[in-house]
Order: sequence, then C-alpha cells, then structure tokens
Amino acid sequence: MFRQRIVLASAASLACTLLLAACGSSTDNASSASPGNAAPVATASSDPATSAPADSGDSGSGGMATTTMLMAKAMKGMGSVVTDDKGMTLYRSDMDQATPSMSMCTGDCAKTWMPVMAQDSVQTMGVEKSLLGSVNRSDGMKQLTLGGWPLYRYMGDTKAGQMNGQGKDKMWFAVTPAGKKSAMTG
Repeated sequence: MFRQRIVLASAASLACTLLLAACGSSTDNASSASPGNAAPVATASSDPATSAPADSGDSGSGGMATTTMLMAKAMKGMGSVVTDDKGMTLYRSDMDQATPSMSMCTGDCAKTWMPVMAQDSVQTMGVEKSLLGSVNRSDGMKQLTLGGWPLYRYMGDTKAGQMNGQGKDKMWFAVTPAGKKSAMTG
C-alpha cells in the first residue's frame, strides 16, 4: 500500500513537472537574503490560483515534500501558520537549529517528518520572502528554511488544514510566517 502511494506520488510529481515545463513561467524571480548560513531561494509573490502544485515524492533517505508556495493561513486557536501549496501545515523541530541552519531529522525521522525540498522558485503569500532560504542536508538534498529553521510536512496530516503534528514529542511545532513556533492562542 505504501509502495503504491510512493509510485502514485512520484507519477503525480512527474506530471506536474512536465506540465510546469510545458507552461513556462511569466513570474519574475528575485533572490532573497536569508538568516544564518542558509542559501537564498529565488522567490516571487503571486496569486495561488495561478501556481501549479507540486507533490511529494521519495528520496533514498525517506520521504520528501516539495512546494511551489508558502502561504500564511489563520488556524482556529493557533493564529497564523505556514502551509504549502496544497494547504498542508508545515512544521519546524526543536532538534534542528536556525543559526547556522541545520537539519537533524534523517532516516526514519524523515519518513514521518518529510523534509520540504527547496525549489528554484518558491512563491509567498503572507510570508516574508527575505526569511526564506535553504540548507544542504546530509543526504545531499537542499531543504527549504524559514527564519533559518528547516521545514517539514507531517505524515499524520492527511488533509489540508490539519495540524496533527503540533506539539508532537514536545519538539515539533507548526511554523509561523516569521519562522517561530506556533502556540495555542487561547
């Protein structure tokens, strides 16, 4: 069952890539500064209705996720959190570090908490572009960072808007548009 999902996700990702290549892009890209030693990621703001989604795939060290956009979404009781182009909540981990950027989630961890891989161009909506960057992971992949913190998608979130990873193991938290930990707002 899991292998079928990987094959389907890989096929969807390939289809999206081919579609994006065929359509081209009319958006201007601009490099952004980023905190710590994270490498900058080209970004552009645009309307999410015009952005084509990318899907998750599989890398040799576990799962991975990709996105073409980071969006700030108001979540009941949580304030504003960052989601990907599919509306899936993005997380950061207390075991990582922001300065310099470093991801400690590898192996089995990366199967549950899928690293969000850096794309050539990531658009933003309600997220400060200057806070975006990337970090080279130990597996050689480039992971997207926000405020220096590596970003992840949680396997336990199966629908847009879910936050099942919030507070998990007292070290995983939805990320705010400023790259901070999200906390209950009462």
